[in-house]
Amino acid sequence: MLGKPLRRLLAALFVHSSTGRPAPGLSVAKDYRRFLTTSTSCNDGRRMALEAAKRSAAYKAVDEYVKDDFVVGIGSGSTVVYAVLRIAERVKAEGLQLVCIPTSFQARQLIIENGLVLGDLESNPQLDCAIDGADEVDAQMVLIKGGGGCLLQEKIVASCADRFVVIADYTKDSTRLGQQYHKGIPIEVVPMAYVPIRDRIGASFGGSLKLRMAIAKAGPVVTDNGNFILDWHFEDDKDHDWDAVNREIMMIPGVVETGLFVGMANKAYFGQADGSVTERGS
Repeated sequence: MLGKPLRRLLAALFVHSSTGRPAPGLSVAKDYRRFLTTSTSCNDGRRMALEAAKRSAAYKAVDEYVKDDFVVGIGSGSTVVYAVLRIAERVKAEGLQLVCIPTSFQARQLIIENGLVLGDLESNPQLDCAIDGADEVDAQMVLIKGGGGCLLQEKIVASCADRFVVIADYTKDSTRLGQQYHKGIPIEVVPMAYVPIRDRIGASFGGSLKLRMAIAKAGPVVTDNGNFILDWHFEDDKDHDWDAVNREIMMIPGVVETGLFVGMANKAYFGQADGSVTERGS
């Protein structure tokens, strides 16, 4: 059974499946700190190693990529919490003038809670950099993203950035997609079309597709944009041309976006269990 700190953390991190809002009284950054300092059931060696890895990757990325007068895209997920905390530290210590563009309600709350300047793409259509996590990164820097359901806004923000930087722990670093992440590739779809889309992708590429179901409500997960998510459990024992696959899926009427990020990431930072960081890209 999940301990109370972990339950609060999960509630704060992930968008409520029907309203797009976390439960009242939850603070993403505060609940993350509480989880790290008070949870005894989860503070085993592996958990602490993962948190050290996330922190190391996030801090190094922020220190190397975030500069004064930058417009910065803020991604979603647990590793991004560390990035925002580091950005806030540097703003306070160095007096950096930044504008932060969120990719989700969670990211927006992080920006506000840490006293950072909140912006949007209408006023800031061109970003200097975007920092986000990933569910998996392969050797060619192809990403799976969208485990938290924010893939559409994450891809929009990343596409507007001069540099897209990925931060992750060592469990997200793979030779090929599906090697470590087994929850499939998220595909955001218009609700009325999820059945024909499911059938068409299955017929074209194999594997299985499941409608992502909500935990806190009856029925499917509903994204910030009012759509459903299909999780495609692809055949990971064969080679895929992910660029071609992504393009073909995007041509299906009713597909809004996929969690395949192909040719978008410029650099990836992978935090290791000992606190060191390995890098990929340039």
